[in-house]
Amino acid sequence: MKEIKLHRQPTMTRRRFIGAAASVAAVTIVPRRVLGGPGIPTPSEKLDIACIGVGGKGFDNVRNVMSENIVALCDVDTERGADAFKMFPKAKQYRDYRVLFDKEEKNIDAVVVTTPDHHHVPCSVMAMRLGKHVYCEKPLGQNIGEVRLATQVAAETGVATQLGNSAHSGHNYRGVVRMIQDGVIGDVEEVHCWCENEWEALPRVAADGGSRHGRDRPKATPPVPAYLDWDLWLGPAPYRPYHPCYHPVQWRSWWDFGNGRLGDMGCHLVDLPFTALELRHPLTVEARASAVHAERAPQWLICKWAFPARGDRPPVELTWYDGNKRPELLEELDPPKSNNPWYVLFVGAEGSLIAGMDTFRLYPEEKFADIRRPKVPRIGSHFDDWFEACKTGRPTGTRFDYSGPLAETVLLGVVAHRAGQKIEWDARRMEVTNVPTANRYVRRENREGWII
Repeated sequence: MKEIKLHRQPTMTRRRFIGAAASVAAVTIVPRRVLGGPGIPTPSEKLDIACIGVGGKGFDNVRNVMSENIVALCDVDTERGADAFKMFPKAKQYRDYRVLFDKEEKNIDAVVVTTPDHHHVPCSVMAMRLGKHVYCEKPLGQNIGEVRLATQVAAETGVATQLGNSAHSGHNYRGVVRMIQDGVIGDVEEVHCWCENEWEALPRVAADGGSRHGRDRPKATPPVPAYLDWDLWLGPAPYRPYHPCYHPVQWRSWWDFGNGRLGDMGCHLVDLPFTALELRHPLTVEARASAVHAERAPQWLICKWAFPARGDRPPVELTWYDGNKRPELLEELDPPKSNNPWYVLFVGAEGSLIAGMDTFRLYPEEKFADIRRPKVPRIGSHFDDWFEACKTGRPTGTRFDYSGPLAETVLLGVVAHRAGQKIEWDARRMEVTNVPTANRYVRRENREGWII
């Protein structure tokens, strides 16, 4: 395989010019295939999409975009990718997305990235620099430095981007945003987000061969399965020998690849107050947890972000809980039943609101008995939102200039946890100002061959 530089800048081909022009709604004549029209596009108007990471959640996303043209599939694990490969036998198959981009550059319009977190930004940045629209799973990146880079490249290239926090496009989400912004519960200065179920990504295969919650790196070095390219799976992350305690799924527990339960779910739950209260960058972040470990995420974590006032909106304290930890206020409030046990509690001057992914409840209930969720325009799925953006140039709900700062905020909780003390954050300089040693968790150098 020839050397491929992830940081190379593409020339402005006709295909890239069309993508960029659409993204800024330039007044020019472009093919109907790119801009599309109202309603369901005809086959000639469909996007040509490459899906990168097609096992597990990736297979769900492959099916979410099958209304378009799936022309290429990529996965380092041919066993986990087998269902997608079988479903779309005409799509080109790859293990290395760098090779896919090199060979399919002229054949694709857009990319869906459903890899482990440490590949999100290298893959997305390379795609955007080639003029491709990008749908990327949360939390956008493994560290704040690369998330900031992805945000900048999205702005420079003008492609359509969307983060995979799908609840953002949901009817309940948008109705709750409207109620908070309409002042139904008054000014909000306190928000709590929590996951009630145990973190399923805690290791099923113990690293030390002992208890389920072993924390250190495994000493055993079993052979790499024939269906897995381990070096490609590691990609930009520091090298370590293969072990099944990393792949599949359990990589989220390890700092080199993921960011624990907060990284897994933070961009879903924190997204709601981030939008409703128009939050951006926190001033300080603090955390406490079951333990601080150099390699692994904790079994439970509580983080608190302090946001400044925004115009006439007061300062906000936002707290996250996982590992079955809950806000003390729930001793007085009963959360509504939800298909997913993940909740956001807004505490306002006139009352409180708890929102699940698909429901909400106002408190005190007797005071708000006559309040109904406001009517908001119905939109399609989170993917439909992205498809339309790719074809018309209008912004998506979680485009990277919004979801980049959201992801940075979430990952700052991990920085504060790993630093072991409250941190003060300078967003402009992208720097922890009061604990200099914490900045080693803000960014990292990628392995050779994966520099972005």
